[in-house]
Amino acid sequence: MRRNLHILIAIVLVLSACKKEQIEKADIVDEITIPAGFPAIQFPADNAYTPQRWALGKQLFFDPVLSSDSTISCASCHNPAKAFSDEVAFSKGVAGRLGTRNSPTLTNVAYLPYFTREGGVPTLEMQTLVPIQEHNEFDFNIVLIGERLRRNPKYVQMAKEAYNREPDPFVIARALANFERSLISGNSAYDKYTYQNNPAALSEKERKGMALFFSEKTQCSKCHSGFNFSNNAFENNGLYDNYTDSGRKRLTNLVADFALFKVPTLRNVGVTAPYMHDGSLTTLEAVVEHYNTGGKNNPQKSKLIQPLNLTDDDKEQLVAFLKSLTDYAFITNPKFKQ
Repeated sequence: MRRNLHILIAIVLVLSACKKEQIEKADIVDEITIPAGFPAIQFPADNAYTPQRWALGKQLFFDPVLSSDSTISCASCHNPAKAFSDEVAFSKGVAGRLGTRNSPTLTNVAYLPYFTREGGVPTLEMQTLVPIQEHNEFDFNIVLIGERLRRNPKYVQMAKEAYNREPDPFVIARALANFERSLISGNSAYDKYTYQNNPAALSEKERKGMALFFSEKTQCSKCHSGFNFSNNAFENNGLYDNYTDSGRKRLTNLVADFALFKVPTLRNVGVTAPYMHDGSLTTLEAVVEHYNTGGKNNPQKSKLIQPLNLTDDDKEQLVAFLKSLTDYAFITNPKFKQ
């Protein structure tokens, strides 16, 4: 009888392990669903996705413990309801210091080949260090953050479960990146129309706007191309005659790179106002009008930026199409909220 009991216990343990594995696999599929038309996400060898790493990264993302005075978190400047962007031109860091560039959306950052508006950071893990050490953002040191976290038993436990080590710079950077790679957005009305075979997903006005967007007349899709609506190139769009921000030149120190900025994604652009690297345009209507005029005659301006001579109807249709890129399931997903 005792032997039978031992066998029963062994069977229960095996089944429990299988069930746990099934739950974790289900979580992986559920947390990071690859939309139709999107490529697979490439995770680094030392930072493969696991639910434990994702949970730790999410916890850190919303925790002001990362800032020197414990007043702001990543989410302070990257609001889930705003597609992980901010609603002001320049976000506030510690002590109310203003940032120097508009906070970009984190939509689909898993697919970006480099980070910051001048493209100076090659990996998402390295990018997490930028706001931490910036004087106008977190104004802190990742080593000191590790020391702070190691005094918290919850973080110690989560770090060991996720990376088999206590909280340290390795863990912090990778956990944040692991969470951010899950911020995939590909379920907008445009996606339903284009990839999910739903012809009713777009209105007539939105379809006309889409035709304009992809036309030779506007050439919008020459820069805002592909599944993520960005070619990830560096361009000048004629926003100013004279720029106070040196753009990519800040990284390369090349005169030819002065006032060039990375082409941003247009996904969820309807909820990520204000726009441009400095947040100087507050509405999509203003953005469309900027391109309609052909912009300022800056010598760095892309040759693609020319006067469009759009009618009022054309402009309304373009704005309607841009708003159709909003993924409401993404910006309301409770898994991406605190």
